[in-house]
Amino acid sequence: MNVLIWNEHIHEQNNPLVQNVYPDGIHGAIASCFKGMTNVHVQTATLADKEHGLTEEQLAKTDVLIWWGHVAHDQVEDPIVDRVQKRVLEGMGLLVLHSGHFSKIFKRLMGTSCDLKWREADEKERIWVVDPSHPIAEGIGESIVLEKEEMYGEHFDIPVPDELVMVSWFEGGEVFRSCATYRRGNGKVVYFRPGHETYPTYYHEDIRKVIVNCVKWLAPVRRGGPVYGNAKPLETISEK
Repeated sequence: MNVLIWNEHIHEQNNPLVQNVYPDGIHGAIASCFKGMTNVHVQTATLADKEHGLTEEQLAKTDVLIWWGHVAHDQVEDPIVDRVQKRVLEGMGLLVLHSGHFSKIFKRLMGTSCDLKWREADEKERIWVVDPSHPIAEGIGESIVLEKEEMYGEHFDIPVPDELVMVSWFEGGEVFRSCATYRRGNGKVVYFRPGHETYPTYYHEDIRKVIVNCVKWLAPVRRGGPVYGNAKPLETISEK
C-alpha cells in the first residue's frame, strides 16, 4: 500500500517550540508510525514542493493520503484540490488530521463550513471509543488520555458521519466528535481530531495506532469502478 503524508511544514520552520517537538516535521513523526511495516510504502510531501507534492503522477499511485494543515489552507491551489477530490472519488482514501478540518479538500468533500469551537489551554482530553467493533478502534482500550491538547468543541459543522468511532471530552467541559468516517464516490474519508502542533501527540502510542488503523481501513477496494452514461441493455427488451 502506498501512503502519502502531506503537511504544510510551516510551523516547524517558523516556531522554535514546534521545531523542538517535531524536529523532523509533523509529517516525519506521522511517517514513523509505519516504521517496520514492510507492506506499506510511505512518502511525504509539503506545501513548498512543486504542485504541493500532489502531482497527477504522485496521486495516481497513492492509495491513502494523510493531510495535516493549519495556517496555509488558502495557499493550496484550487486545481490541486480538484485533483485530490477526483482521486478520492475514484477510490483513494483520505485521512484528515486535526486542523485539516478547515482545509479546502475537507470542506469540499463535506459541503459544509466545518467550523467549530476551539481553545488552547493545556487541558486534558479523553477520547472515548464509542464504536468498539470498528476496525479503526482495533487494539485501543475504552479511551485514550492526552494530558495536554488543544480543545475542539461542538457544534462541529460537518454532515452526520456514516460512522462515529470516537468522541472527545475536554477538561473545560466540551465534547467533540473526534473520529468520523465518510464515503465519497468510490473512496473513503476519515477525520481524526488530535494533533495540535505544540504538543507531542503524534508520539503517543495509541494515537499512532489509530492512524495506522485508519490507513488500513481507508485502503482502496481492488475492483473495477462503476461505469456511467448511456448504457446498452443487459437483457433482451421485449416489444410491448
